[in-house]
Amino acid sequence: MKKVNILRKLLNEGKPSLGTHVVTPWPGMFEVIGNSGIFDYIEYVSEYSTWTLPLFDEIGRTMELFPDMAVMTKVEEQARGLVTTRAIDAGFQSVMFADVRTAQDVRDCIRLVRPETPEAGGLHGINSRRSSGGYGGAKGGTATQDWVKAMNDIVVVVMIEKKVAVENLDEILSVKGIDMVQFGPSDYSVSVGKAGQAGSPEIQAVEKEVIKMALKKGLTPRAEAISLEDAKRYTELGVRHFCIGTDLGVVGDWCKKQGKGSYRDLLASI
Repeated sequence: MKKVNILRKLLNEGKPSLGTHVVTPWPGMFEVIGNSGIFDYIEYVSEYSTWTLPLFDEIGRTMELFPDMAVMTKVEEQARGLVTTRAIDAGFQSVMFADVRTAQDVRDCIRLVRPETPEAGGLHGINSRRSSGGYGGAKGGTATQDWVKAMNDIVVVVMIEKKVAVENLDEILSVKGIDMVQFGPSDYSVSVGKAGQAGSPEIQAVEKEVIKMALKKGLTPRAEAISLEDAKRYTELGVRHFCIGTDLGVVGDWCKKQGKGSYRDLLASI
């Protein structure tokens, strides 16, 4: 893995970052976004998508076109081991773990990412995949210190989105190896019996406490702002890292805008 992990670099330098989400399982979408030159990284929300193992490789190859961008995947609870290792081995440089509930959950997630060295204590072993130098040893394909460093540089993001996770927040955020933290208001609202109230003052107050605790622990809070004004609200809380928009949302909004005062009205007038 010779590509610089841009997100890790930004975190190490104390600089802000901006990402966007992709759900569509098509590498071309990553190329479209990469060509814009706007974002530091793309989060492939595999938790919501219909991923395949060959797709991870194709995304990894596509992102090599953009040396100044990283790629992250969001992993659901049931597929953590498989998706985490195969995405990283395809060239992904960051993993967001959904549905963590305890400090032990987080430790288990981090071990999936880190190399199985005495120092790191991870479970990630060397293999003949893209991240280790090429299939079949095409580029050497053996474990090197560069590969070990790349595994140690993988950015680990945890979602705090369950009632029990908030209850265990101090212990969870004390786990060594976490880089970024994000609150999930929708799942949290469901877990406390208040589905549909993600934007309520009560849920927002919990989010503020999560951000406050993350900063206290020296961790980096990330937010998913829905507008520039929303982002400004987060910056007042100390947030400097954002992931905004989704490909599906952009297409959906465009379709809705065509329904009024546009082509449909024109056709109706004929």
